[in-house]
Amino acid sequence: MNGVFRSSAAVRLSPFTMIRSAAAAAAPPPPLLSSGHSSIFILSPFSKPLSFSVAPEPVPQPDSPVSDLSSQLFSLLCQPNWQKHPSLRKLIPTISPSLFSSFLLQHPHLNPQIALNFFNFLTRAPTFKPNVQAYASLLRVLIRNQSFRDAEKTRILMIKSCQIEDDASFALSFLRRMSSGEDFDFKFRLNLRCYNMLLMSLARFVMVDDMKSVYREMLDDQVSPNIYTFNTMINAFCKLGNVREAEYYLSMILQAGLKPDTHTFTSFILGHCRKNDVDSASKVFSTMPEKGCRRNEVSYNNLMHGLCEAGKVDEAKSLFLQMRDDNCFPNVRSYTILIDALCGSARRLDALTLFEEMMEKGCAPNIHTYTVVIDGTCKDGMLDEARKILRGMLDNRLVPSIVTYNALINGYCKKGMVDSALEIFDMMESKHCIPNVRTYNELIFGFCEVKEVHRAMALLSKMVQQKISPNLVTFNLLVCGQCKSGDVESAFRLLKLMEENNVVPDQLTYGPLIDALCKKGSVDKALGIFNSLKEKGVKVNKVMYTALIDGYCNVENVDFALALFERMLTEDCLPNSYTYNVLINGLCKLKKLPEALKLLEKMLEGGMKPTIVTYSIVIEQMLKEFDFESADRVLSHMIALGHKPDVCTYTSFLVAYCNQGMLKEAEDVMAKMKEKGILPDLMAYTVLIDGYGRSGFLNLAFDTFKSMVDAGCEPSHYTYSVLIKHLSHEKLINRNGGSINIADVWKTMEHDTALKLFEKMKECGCAPNIGTYNALITGLCREGRIEEGWKLVDHLEQHGISLNGYMYNKLINCCCNMKMYEEALGLIDAMLKRGLLPHLESYKLLVCGFYVKGSNEKAKEIFCKLLHCGYNYDEVAWKVLIDGLLKRGFVKICSELVGVMEKSGCTLNPQTHTMLIQGILDQEKGT
Repeated sequence: MNGVFRSSAAVRLSPFTMIRSAAAAAAPPPPLLSSGHSSIFILSPFSKPLSFSVAPEPVPQPDSPVSDLSSQLFSLLCQPNWQKHPSLRKLIPTISPSLFSSFLLQHPHLNPQIALNFFNFLTRAPTFKPNVQAYASLLRVLIRNQSFRDAEKTRILMIKSCQIEDDASFALSFLRRMSSGEDFDFKFRLNLRCYNMLLMSLARFVMVDDMKSVYREMLDDQVSPNIYTFNTMINAFCKLGNVREAEYYLSMILQAGLKPDTHTFTSFILGHCRKNDVDSASKVFSTMPEKGCRRNEVSYNNLMHGLCEAGKVDEAKSLFLQMRDDNCFPNVRSYTILIDALCGSARRLDALTLFEEMMEKGCAPNIHTYTVVIDGTCKDGMLDEARKILRGMLDNRLVPSIVTYNALINGYCKKGMVDSALEIFDMMESKHCIPNVRTYNELIFGFCEVKEVHRAMALLSKMVQQKISPNLVTFNLLVCGQCKSGDVESAFRLLKLMEENNVVPDQLTYGPLIDALCKKGSVDKALGIFNSLKEKGVKVNKVMYTALIDGYCNVENVDFALALFERMLTEDCLPNSYTYNVLINGLCKLKKLPEALKLLEKMLEGGMKPTIVTYSIVIEQMLKEFDFESADRVLSHMIALGHKPDVCTYTSFLVAYCNQGMLKEAEDVMAKMKEKGILPDLMAYTVLIDGYGRSGFLNLAFDTFKSMVDAGCEPSHYTYSVLIKHLSHEKLINRNGGSINIADVWKTMEHDTALKLFEKMKECGCAPNIGTYNALITGLCREGRIEEGWKLVDHLEQHGISLNGYMYNKLINCCCNMKMYEEALGLIDAMLKRGLLPHLESYKLLVCGFYVKGSNEKAKEIFCKLLHCGYNYDEVAWKVLIDGLLKRGFVKICSELVGVMEKSGCTLNPQTHTMLIQGILDQEKGT
């Protein structure tokens, strides 16, 4: 250090003498102003600041509140025992780092000892977190008064306080100016310790260019780097995988006559791993003992992590097992690296075993370990185990991170357990863990998957309330959800909201829209959207082409589908097997099997291998034409090519045999499936149930139903339709003969037939559950048979089963369609009391129904009530006002309800406002 520093340091007292010594506290305090300056000069508010400002805001004017506070502080610091003054205690919570900086700027000649003691006093307050600017302000006072010992400690603390890259840049600039003496009459040069600390700070933020500059400045200042300096440089470049640059500093170690140490070698292991060269990393690891350098836990961890990243999990596990022989003991990171890798390679039971071993050996898991294990168990569907691990984490007083909670929410949502996911969401909020956009996206995905899009849209509102900006993923999930629920219009409205939020739609936005339009039969509109994408800067892909081809096949326009297929080829958008499959399926549906087989040949010529699905489509058509011989031949060919028939292939044979009453052959197919290890699915079981029923073997049909339930297949609405059909048919035969068509099942089903179904289910050991009632009530409501529906509601309640949201909505819609609006309202009230949120479609039918009936006040009351249920206001406007009232011609009422929304503070997106105005204008023109 220069001579100025040494001579000054020799005569100055420690900066903490006043605070620590009782004698000093009793002694007269140091003068408030540094020597040579009068208080008149110091109290002037127009003191000129130094040439570089450290305060984020300008110096306050004399009449400002901050200036007034500054004057109060100055007066208090004049007191002998200012630390104990009650007024200061009250002021402490209002003093921020920036205010402290402003205070020193206004009083640049404040006694350095008082300035330092005041700063130290503030840092002990929980409300005051010093930043680099506050340290810099203090440093300027200390350096100006040549308090170099205190200044040395302060500048080290300043470097350590850097929290972000901007802090490090500021500190670097400030220290350079100090070292050059640019703002003072002398230079306060950086020493070795300060250079090393600065390099470490820059390394934290990967500011390698600045590090290289500081290293050169260090050499220019004739400060000799030590092993700590070189290791810092090496580690920074190795973190980036830049081994070549790191090797330069290794050569500097050798030139300086120093010896590389464990930290040096460990950094190179990391560097080679970061550039995906685990072989070189292993060589460095192996040579460490030869160089007389002991390997430590970090050396092992770096190599283990590199091996895991390269997919060499077993090698990493072997390395883990040899740690103890090398006198290294696995730490929490060692275990976490391996547990994470095992989870990532679908070896989650091994990961759980290692997790348990970790705790048994007294190595406490950290937040990251718990998160990795919770995420792994959730991905395996072991949600109860994941919840148990979370409880263990909380019991160990560890605070789960946002990543931990998101893993559980995602796990529940993928299983369709959205209410459990919401429990985790509520838990995280109660623990003051703020949800992020990913949290909301996972919940939105979950609600869209279970077709509760109104609840997903409500989450969009909550995001906006919490100042969390929805991203492209958010909108794509909602667009897809609206499309899946059949509301394509609302999906298009979301595009307008995306525009308002400056979110640009992409392929994943338009793909579901095109597909949904095609499924509705609106293929020309879908084609229009498809053709407009080029000018929007969105590249069409094979998914969109395939959706269009499938759409045109479904409307029996196969010629245009083939033309699209050819266009696809000319635009270098190569079709995949799914594209070929939808086209082959379209040809088969039109009984154009020869053309389908030609396309199959073309598929092979183009180097595209037919899939099991491809062959199954062809086999199914052959079986429909009763060409069993050709179907068997294609099946044998398919097996010869290495394709194993799947459940769909075998189900095609089941359908054919059951249609012909060939039950023995159908049973053989089921036996063959089980022999091949192929589990029959819902469709396979239902086909066989139908086969037995048609042949009059109802007992065998119910035995198959029992096998289906035991196999974990939840019966579908169609399964119950088949059973009801055969039970009704049996009754008809007993009465006067006749038969019943599957399409007429719910039109004719009597209540005692349902009771007979329940009885037969109990006989075979499958008691009716909520799914049974769902299927039956849905079928009856679809046909408007509300009285029969109410009987089933009574029956399920007598058996201790509660109505779920799905059944409520079906009953409400049925009541509205039957103009039974009071009953529908009663059901909505019952839903709300149980914490269930009705579909907006139900509210639309009810509100519109009461207005049509002339019960305007009742309708308005219901509308006002729904505004407080947590729906997304834009969706309320879309579905109730635009799709409901405007389409029914209630223009004035719609305008009135928009006013109600505004008065209630229900803010609408500007795009929704535009849609409403346009809708009103269109209706007025129409009238």
